[in-house]
Amino acid sequence: MILLRKILFPFAILYGLVTSIRNFLFDNGILKSYTFDLPIIAVGNLSVGGTGKTPQIEYLIRLLSDSYKVATLSRGYKRKSEGFILADTTSNAEILGDEPFQFYQKFDNIQVAVDANRKNGIEKLLSHEVKPEVILLDDAFQHRKVKAGFYIMLTSYGDLYSDDYMLPTGNLRECRSGAKRANVIIVTKCPSELTIEEQNQIRNKLKIAKTQELYFTTIVYDDCIYSENQTLKVSEIQNRNKILLAGIAKPEPFFNYLKNNDEECLTFPDHHHFTEKDILDIKNKSINKIIVTTEKDYVRLKGSIPSEQLFYLPIKSKFLVADNAFKKTILNYVGRSTTNS
Repeated sequence: MILLRKILFPFAILYGLVTSIRNFLFDNGILKSYTFDLPIIAVGNLSVGGTGKTPQIEYLIRLLSDSYKVATLSRGYKRKSEGFILADTTSNAEILGDEPFQFYQKFDNIQVAVDANRKNGIEKLLSHEVKPEVILLDDAFQHRKVKAGFYIMLTSYGDLYSDDYMLPTGNLRECRSGAKRANVIIVTKCPSELTIEEQNQIRNKLKIAKTQELYFTTIVYDDCIYSENQTLKVSEIQNRNKILLAGIAKPEPFFNYLKNNDEECLTFPDHHHFTEKDILDIKNKSINKIIVTTEKDYVRLKGSIPSEQLFYLPIKSKFLVADNAFKKTILNYVGRSTTNS
């Protein structure tokens, strides 16, 4: 695979040229970007998958939803539906996509919508009887048709965009220079013991502009796993017979947090739709065992696996330093923002 990616390097150059021309056209008003009269925060990245967008969106929901009417708007990746959908009691992971459905199930005081056309999605939300006061655009850094008022760009500690290359040689969706559109850049999935000196080295490598803010976060796993009706401490299940299952981009940290040496780890592609064959295979391998999975996989497996057997492990995004500074930046933007023009 590495050799194939190197062979495809000429296509990476071509892809980079196409995305650069597209960004030039938007930057200079040749292609139109639309603005809206409310605060819109776009969260995304330069690379494909695995940078921790979901826990970052959830962080923003927790920060804002007590004071503002918050809506999330996602594309609804791999959903089995089309067009604009506002989540309600009839929704499920197949209709919304796994991550939006996860938002809907966890936060009962927000609106959750999906639409591949973000402009149309925002217009639909604003035409609703209960209008949002803040919209969080999930995975929308490259969606230039809508101009958000504030951009948060994520990059993984182990896969910094400054070290990456354009698709298909690397994992970048656009050139590294696209990072200049971000108001805030967050290095995610950092080791919890990352020193200030190491943070400064990364800052120098990323060449952060003076107008941009840089933060570092780590993933924190919950002390408990949860089923529909039961809560168990992680410490209680260390020696219990279990199967670990993940259909996420980079599952190794999840497995490492929970597994003993002899436990089976079932790995599926990111956003995988579990087939009847998959479910049967999982059931056969988990006889007399509990199944521990990620939240994102749980919302897709719920109803197909006995509820007393299926558990999930929540995660959160935690700032290593300057948590209050980040909160202040976001709250100041939302508080003063009446237009994104």
